[in-house]
Amino acid sequence: MTITITSLRLKSLWRFFHLSYLSMHIVREMKKEKGFIKFKNTGFGYMHYTISAWESEQDLKRFAYKGEAHTKAMKKMRDVASEIGTFTYTSDHFPGWKEARKMLTTSGKIMKMN
Repeated sequence: MTITITSLRLKSLWRFFHLSYLSMHIVREMKKEKGFIKFKNTGFGYMHYTISAWESEQDLKRFAYKGEAHTKAMKKMRDVASEIGTFTYTSDHFPGWKEARKMLTTSGKIMKMN
């Protein structure tokens, strides 16, 4: 399966409400997508994380670039986040949070959203 780990550093704590609103629509749409396997999220304060699992990289990319809610949210990320991290890889098991954060820190791509 293809696993994607993401992190978002909020610009301010008030942006949490906007992030939650966008996330609600993304998750609702994601769960209906072909190839979706599993999703979990966590976060507190400025830092928020997600992990999603997909049957294939093609399923992941189709959702990431063509999913209506995800596409709308990505256009608004400059208003919400100061930094976004991503790491995608193939595995037979879904990672725990400690493992996911370590992979994101050591192998992930971090984008500043100034």
